[in-house]
Amino acid sequence: MTLLEDLQWRGLLADCTDLAALTKRVAEGPVTLYCGFDPTGDSLHVGHLMGQLTLRRFQLAGHRPIAVAGGATGMIGDPSGKSAERNLLTPEQLAHNVAAITGQLNQLLDFHAAGNPARLMNNADWTAPVSYLDFLREVGKYFSLNVMLAKDSVKNRMEGEAGISYTEFSYQLLQAYDFFHLRQTVQCELQIGGSDQWGNITAGTDFIRKKLGTSAWGWTFPLITKADGTKFGKTEGGAVWLDPKKTSPYRFYQFFVNTEDGKVSEYLRKFTFLDRPRIEELEAVHAANPGPREAHKALAREVTRLVHGQAALDATLKASEILFGGSLDGVTEDIFKDIVGEIPTKGLERSRLVGPGLALTDLLVHSGLCPSKGQARKDLEGGGIYLNNVRTAEATRAVTAGDLLFGKYLLLRKGKRTYAVINTV
Repeated sequence: MTLLEDLQWRGLLADCTDLAALTKRVAEGPVTLYCGFDPTGDSLHVGHLMGQLTLRRFQLAGHRPIAVAGGATGMIGDPSGKSAERNLLTPEQLAHNVAAITGQLNQLLDFHAAGNPARLMNNADWTAPVSYLDFLREVGKYFSLNVMLAKDSVKNRMEGEAGISYTEFSYQLLQAYDFFHLRQTVQCELQIGGSDQWGNITAGTDFIRKKLGTSAWGWTFPLITKADGTKFGKTEGGAVWLDPKKTSPYRFYQFFVNTEDGKVSEYLRKFTFLDRPRIEELEAVHAANPGPREAHKALAREVTRLVHGQAALDATLKASEILFGGSLDGVTEDIFKDIVGEIPTKGLERSRLVGPGLALTDLLVHSGLCPSKGQARKDLEGGGIYLNNVRTAEATRAVTAGDLLFGKYLLLRKGKRTYAVINTV
């Protein structure tokens, strides 16, 4: 299976400016391609992974990927897929965001590969020096207003109440100029992006044809959505970020483990580098017995390893085991804190654990695991209570400061999966 055939099997083709011609060109030898990432925030989120992963797939096949950080285009804001004008970032905010996402782009692409290292570029480097008059003369005159108005990203905004500003209307010219500059200076022949970028990408291929009289192609992949049609990567708490400080590796892993059954096959194909036989094996296992969620776990492992590395994945799996009664031996405070947010938590004055301590029956009532001390005694005597994931059957057991995890926490469990955390203050 060729690279382009594999991309199509994975569902990563929404449209291509000339698939037959691009297929022929790819077969002839390495192609330089790029994908742009505007730094509208100080972290990319999982919705941005498609661009990074597709660049990586091309690199693994011997092609030359370029990740372009939008130091210039980020000053404007892409109207594609937006119903209202973006808030303009200050130069200081933009510089901070560019620096932040640069590290995330480094995670998935190999910038030291022998023969075809990835490149990271900032479009401010070639856009900022161009004067407004020169841009109008050298770029603007090649664009028909009729064609620009017909682009979906513009037309949809013009039909809405908010309309579109001249600033955002001009965005497609800037992106077209990026493609033109890369085609002229580093022989970049292909731009990839989400399906909402089709208008911007074809603006670039048309500009290159008119200005340089040479070939260039555009390839878009479908936007990823959840089963209910909402944007992928969004939760009640917001986006699922690639920055571990904004979304911990544990929560990142749990996001993918909780993928809807109807989407797990699609996500395995699009978000992992597992080969076709392995993915089809997981699909068959899931179809025959979805209960153990083997496909979901494989998906979560692969994507977490790609984004955060093996060490973070190992720590995440250890954290996940805690909620299934796993031992707390070797668990760090950072790992433990990852799961605290998933469990009902109650505060307790640490002074109550000094000296003889507090009766475990009182603690179980305080935590909400038991409605009364009488029920707590029954649950203890029945062997259904665990303190720090160790079964505790003594109805007279007292809890002291010596039982605290990291000098702060107590982990209580009733039965197999009902947990509570005590956070002492």
